[in-house]
Amino acid sequence: MNESDISRRSFTKGISLALAASALSESGFSQEQRSTRTEAEIDADVAAHAKSRLQIGMLLYPGLSALDLVGPHPFFAELSNSEVHLLWKNKDPVVSSLGYSIVPTTSIRECPRDLDVVFVPGGTSGTFAMMDDDEILSFLAERSSRARYVTSVCTGSLILGAAGLLKGYRATSHWRFRDLLPMFGATPVEERVVTDRNRITGGGVTAGIDFGLVIASRLRGRHAAEVLQLYNEYDPHPPFAAGTPAVSPLATKDAAYSALASAYEQGRAAAARARERRHLG
Repeated sequence: MNESDISRRSFTKGISLALAASALSESGFSQEQRSTRTEAEIDADVAAHAKSRLQIGMLLYPGLSALDLVGPHPFFAELSNSEVHLLWKNKDPVVSSLGYSIVPTTSIRECPRDLDVVFVPGGTSGTFAMMDDDEILSFLAERSSRARYVTSVCTGSLILGAAGLLKGYRATSHWRFRDLLPMFGATPVEERVVTDRNRITGGGVTAGIDFGLVIASRLRGRHAAEVLQLYNEYDPHPPFAAGTPAVSPLATKDAAYSALASAYEQGRAAAARARERRHLG
């Protein structure tokens, strides 16, 4: 283990202890900060679970978009008293869409029965393969039936939809694939992070960072999430105004639509198969 690894682990341990202490008093948001009943309910939930060990399951699969997973992962792993399970059918390395591998920590058969968070990342061809994989869809449906939060980033919401987990919920996805959500009975929403009851979905790829902070606040409170945000120096200032179709130059948008045309058709076909096979929509 090199010096930077030791330093990171020491800092993470220190921050975890600090967050554990803050979580015990997290119900202390001021009345001015409580703008809705929902915030009060969140505070109560945080306080009720402050001492519990968090069990977080993050699905891996061949071809996943690595940043969908890596974006929120630090915010989960650095939370006080948390255990993150990187899940796949076995413990063999899983090759991401970028060609490098991520090693699972837990097989789906060894996964804890009760999870605080079920999380699904997105991608393109790998995602569409998961929408046809009844073993994975059944696993997600079973664990999600008891989870506190059922979540995704990017096109991971299509996998949740294929598992029958978004029917009647508002949700988001990558901008190019968001209009496929109604095929699963979901209402698409053009927002970076969408919360509907215990379903929390993030938009495309980098939205996973915002998403991770939202989940962290739900699990350990706003103060803990803010500390993690500062620790990770998340203060984005994009160099270009091209992050969404609404603000992108026309030529940029046309190029992106063209690049994603084939993947979109594959996604629509996979959604249609899942809807028919699993009687969704």
